[in-house]
Amino acid sequence: MSEITVPAMGESITEGTIFKWHVKEGDAVNQGDVLLELETDKVNLEISAEESGVVEKILRNDGDTVQIGEVLGRISAGGEAAAAAPAKEEPKAQEKTAPAAPSAPAPAESAKEGDSYLAASPAARKLAREQGIDLEQVNRDPKGRIFQDNVKSHTEAPAPRPSAPAPAAAPAEVSQPGKPAERTRMSRRRATIAKRLVEAQHTAAMLTTFNEVDMTAIMDVRKRRKDAFKEKHEIGLGFMSFFTKAVVGALKKFPHLNAEIDGEDIIVKKYYDIGIAVSAKEGLVVPVVRDADRLGFAEIEKEIASLASKARNNSLALSELQGGTFTITNGGTFGSLMSTPILNAPQVGILGMHKIQLRPVAIDAERSENRPMMYIALSYDHRIVDGSEAVRFLVTVKELLEDPESLLLEG
Repeated sequence: MSEITVPAMGESITEGTIFKWHVKEGDAVNQGDVLLELETDKVNLEISAEESGVVEKILRNDGDTVQIGEVLGRISAGGEAAAAAPAKEEPKAQEKTAPAAPSAPAPAESAKEGDSYLAASPAARKLAREQGIDLEQVNRDPKGRIFQDNVKSHTEAPAPRPSAPAPAAAPAEVSQPGKPAERTRMSRRRATIAKRLVEAQHTAAMLTTFNEVDMTAIMDVRKRRKDAFKEKHEIGLGFMSFFTKAVVGALKKFPHLNAEIDGEDIIVKKYYDIGIAVSAKEGLVVPVVRDADRLGFAEIEKEIASLASKARNNSLALSELQGGTFTITNGGTFGSLMSTPILNAPQVGILGMHKIQLRPVAIDAERSENRPMMYIALSYDHRIVDGSEAVRFLVTVKELLEDPESLLLEG
């Protein structure tokens, strides 16, 4: 017999949420078959069977929060597998004569002596959330388990706190009576994104400076070279490789934008791992292009395309999301003309790209032309980056982009 457990998922991740079981009790599985999908703060992780057999027991349900190392179920292996499947039929006959018997023990199978997690059934957790009740305050059964009836008994206690129920019930009345509304629970990743963004604003002294780039030269290079580039490298020549190269060049000139704060120390990174923000179904993720200074344009384009595809397919590895030194985000793909991007902590700089738009530009005192222009924004941590340094960094990015040949020298 083997146990289905939550694997270690990196230093920064200690728990996850069961997103979906792909098997049910009694199913025969082969070694390597996907058993369930686990949602973490950063990525979704598939947990596979370590050996062939029959799923004998599922201990935790969809939506449950589980800890690293926790047992989620059991698989009967080898000779036990054949006997396990038919054994599932017998209880079904008993259920017809005594349907209430299995209802209490089933959700609490996960409760064991010495478990570190709170042994509460999904129904109990749901009711507690709806009623605004802290499960730690609810009475448990003799084995330390909490069921829906325990939560109901708690709500029916004769001496409730006078002021507590009102705030707990308030969120249910956010919409006006008679008006349609829908309440959904945040996914783990969305909740983590929200938490990190708020933390970044509360922790850093964040400011944003703006400039604009004349994209004429880059668009001319792409127009002249795109067919030959794609034929040679089997990848399109996009804008991201130009911006990545420009950022690396500017970071070399202004190293404090490639740093982080550790207590009262400043750690300046001597490498250039550039995070590229990608919009995925569950929210924004930032996979990292490693050693971008050592990559050519085609290598950067291929790496970004690969990471973006993995992000949209929910197949990014944790290692592909960790350790970036600076981030680039492109709101222009959605039509944004200007924005103030939020820092990706502990990084101290993020560059925002925006929509390319034809605008009249003065060429000299007597002549103007319509040029493809893009506003760019740099948000930075003012604790270690001075305003003049941030402005000059952004000007350097602008100058490098407006003279694409210089990017080859910087690379």
